[in-house]
Amino acid sequence: MAELDVPARIRPRREIFGMSAVLLPHTTGGEIDWAATEAHIGRTHEAGLVPGVNMDTGYVQLLDAATKLRVLDLARDVTGGAFAAGAFVADGPGDPLDLTAYVAAATDIAERGGVPVVFPSHGLNEGTEGEWIEALAAIGVELDRFLGFELGPMFVPYGRIFSLETYRALLDIPQCIGAKHSSLSRELEWQRLDLRDEVRPDFRVLTGNDLGIDMVMYGSDYLLGLSTFAPELFAARDRMWLAGDAGFYELNDMLQYLGHFTFRPPVPGYRHNAATFLELRGWAESDNVPAGAPRRPDADREVLRDIGERLGVL
Repeated sequence: MAELDVPARIRPRREIFGMSAVLLPHTTGGEIDWAATEAHIGRTHEAGLVPGVNMDTGYVQLLDAATKLRVLDLARDVTGGAFAAGAFVADGPGDPLDLTAYVAAATDIAERGGVPVVFPSHGLNEGTEGEWIEALAAIGVELDRFLGFELGPMFVPYGRIFSLETYRALLDIPQCIGAKHSSLSRELEWQRLDLRDEVRPDFRVLTGNDLGIDMVMYGSDYLLGLSTFAPELFAARDRMWLAGDAGFYELNDMLQYLGHFTFRPPVPGYRHNAATFLELRGWAESDNVPAGAPRRPDADREVLRDIGERLGVL
């Protein structure tokens, strides 16, 4: 591919399509806080973002089947079906692809009106790149629409970012209406945007780069975990971009500061930061996370409080 002309990619006053991976708050006793979860899905929806449930932010890897279905039912009831959700299949290293389980998980989402996000797994990602495309195409045969998902290994051990040639093949799957790209690499995402514009302009490149949330300036839309901290501020930022309001840059800078702090290694610790931030905002009763999810140092709380005050939400 030719050298990227990055400044020429900037698209002023573009309408941004925003999706927000929703945190699953927990009570002081360690149980899922269903009232807080319902409220957070609702405020995300009311802000104008599409809630994304059963994603990494929602601890999908740690949920049993009944809990995942309860989250889907809640998202359907709150949004009327205007949501996305991770279609996740739990497996281990060396396990074969379980296509039947993927189709079942995606169907559970689609039957409730949501858009399935085909979440990575060992079985899906450990084969050849051609096998990955074949699997997604087979899933697409059973669905009207779905979202693909490139997730880097800094998020999960079975994460994988695919070649640009393979991404080109993804665009040929008609039921795949977009894909979340979480490499944390601007260059790789710019390459995908150029390819999208050339091959299939209606395809949504959904940035998952919580360290580069201004990728929306270049044509990306988003499905971010960072936006669960303050969905209303992300929606306000997006409206500023559409209106040509220079306030976009200052708000984006402050949100990016939050992202760089909370998405530092080990990256999965951002979920505990999100729980703390929601607790500070009065949106959750505690900053508990489920067993198996990493926690951040206690000193993070005061940094988060300072950021919240600067953002005007505390």
